[in-house]
Amino acid sequence: MAVPKFARIEALAETHHGKAGVKARLASHMGASAAELDRPDDRFLAGMTKAVFSAGFSWEVIENKWPGFEAAFKKFDPHRVAFFSDDDVARLLKDTRIVRNGAKIKATIANARFVVDTAKQHGSFGAFLKGWPTSDQIGLMAHLKKHAAHLGGTAAMYFLRFNGWDSFILSGDVVKALIREGVVDKAPTSKAELNAWTKESKRPQREVSRILALSVGPS
Repeated sequence: MAVPKFARIEALAETHHGKAGVKARLASHMGASAAELDRPDDRFLAGMTKAVFSAGFSWEVIENKWPGFEAAFKKFDPHRVAFFSDDDVARLLKDTRIVRNGAKIKATIANARFVVDTAKQHGSFGAFLKGWPTSDQIGLMAHLKKHAAHLGGTAAMYFLRFNGWDSFILSGDVVKALIREGVVDKAPTSKAELNAWTKESKRPQREVSRILALSVGPS
């Protein structure tokens, strides 16, 4: 089946929100720029931790507690966190500055080791992300799910989007738009259509996924 022209989808989004409205939404809440991939490794561990702790929880609560997270996890220095012991886990479970979820605390320690190991292989975690083609987000998400902790599905997409990698996010509205276009009949496991629309529109895929969401209707 031919891939629908993205210009029609963009026009549908403008019908619901107006051209200026679509432009305004694309300018806000779109995540970090590619320049963020040059950040030190501790910021990637921090980003993973924020995505993991926010999953199934209030983003606002995590944001409000974030200074406490930074202090409790030693500013997310991956080399320090990677060597956290059972005593550190016990300490963190009593630390009211953070959300005291034992599984997610242990996931942060595991992810520190993942960041350290990845940086050893690629020079830095940012270099690893830079080297992964944006046409293979499914592959990158599979890698994160396999080698990181609690970083699958939506958590992985938000981690990538807000830490400089050009990530689509399969929100409920994006999936509705893909179903409407007849390219999937359920949440997709392939992104061939998104790749085609990214090429056609000359937009980053984070904008493509946002426009798809906006094309569903007014919000």
